[in-house]
Amino acid sequence: MRHAPIDPELFVAHRRRLTALLPPGAVAVVHAADIPPTSGDGTLRLHPASDLFWLSGVEQEESVLVLCPQASDPAAREMLFLRQPNDHLATWEGAKLTKEQAREISGIKRVRWLSELPAALHALLCESGSVWLNANEHERAAYEVEDRDLRAARALVARYPLHRYERLASLFRRLRAVKSPAEVALVRRAVDITDAGLRRLLGALRPGVMEYELEAEIVGEFIRRRGRMAYEPIVGSGRNACVLHYLDNDQACRADDLVLVDAGASYANYCADLTRTYPVSGTFTTRQRAVYEAVLRVLRSSIARAVPGTSLREWKRASQVEMAAELVGLGLITADEAAQDTPDEPACRKYFMHGLGHSLGLGVHDVAPLDGPLEPGWVITVEPGIYIPDEGLAVRLENDVLVTDKGPVDLCSHVPIEPDEIESLLARRS
Repeated sequence: MRHAPIDPELFVAHRRRLTALLPPGAVAVVHAADIPPTSGDGTLRLHPASDLFWLSGVEQEESVLVLCPQASDPAAREMLFLRQPNDHLATWEGAKLTKEQAREISGIKRVRWLSELPAALHALLCESGSVWLNANEHERAAYEVEDRDLRAARALVARYPLHRYERLASLFRRLRAVKSPAEVALVRRAVDITDAGLRRLLGALRPGVMEYELEAEIVGEFIRRRGRMAYEPIVGSGRNACVLHYLDNDQACRADDLVLVDAGASYANYCADLTRTYPVSGTFTTRQRAVYEAVLRVLRSSIARAVPGTSLREWKRASQVEMAAELVGLGLITADEAAQDTPDEPACRKYFMHGLGHSLGLGVHDVAPLDGPLEPGWVITVEPGIYIPDEGLAVRLENDVLVTDKGPVDLCSHVPIEPDEIESLLARRS
């Protein structure tokens, strides 16, 4: 693994939280992710299945976790199934986990080879009434390709049609939203790696630099610090920054432009998600600074409102009302237009058209209850923005925040964001 070892007690605690929600006579099955194909015989790097990793820490393809808390055989209550290592796999793909290594990573005592899964699962199903299976039920997910969990579910339903089948995804949505201190520490590590990447980018930012050259600075620093990209980075200068999901990153940065950088590192599969906006010349113009400071004010107040008991809908709505007032001050909308603001037709929509934030963790858009309410332990992004295509100008600022009983904790407070600090850093670039 690229990251440092994680204390298996984290995964032991996660399994305990899940099995506490399962009814008597339940068996739960969670699969690894598929290795994504490209073309011909090509593949991409395996992206570990978040739910399997959350429960076991295992990042190896074709792995299967079976939980049966009331199994008559105590040794069968937690079982991890793995590909059996052999010389052929070692030559072509590298070493696979041994049983002892898997025990050390996961804290699961009973580790078996994958060939033993059908018989072991059959024995459990003969004494179990309900089968709890997993699926990717993320609200933004597309189901164009059927994953391993769904394929296995179809096979089980066909073979054992009289069992009662239930969904694990609804349980994971509740459980994974609340992060333990150990998980928050991993998110903090991802934030620190992202901070290093952004600071390296600032050293390379100057008129004429290509967006992809700035992207390369970030990627290199992430890898150097044992991280990976949590998502495809956005490096958009000038009008490109007005495209919310701009990914081309292939244009030159001009002296009079701002460049918007939306990038996050992944460390031990836990993600950071930050956005900063920098003046290419090294100094904000009067107009750029005015827009920047408006977004920064909305960011600050939105962070302050991220408190337990707040629904995501009302949290976003408060930012829209505040943003409308800022847009009036910037001359982008009139006071009469702001007065007509409603939840269905927010006055800021033309210039601030996206959401305010989302859950963060093992996914950049991590699973969580759709409208909250926020609870202590949630980690969320806060990302207001103003986009003015007619001026070729956009500013988005994004920090990651931990919700606590004592008030929100900004996990990105050390990442430069004040305009004076940014100008000072740019003035010192070589």
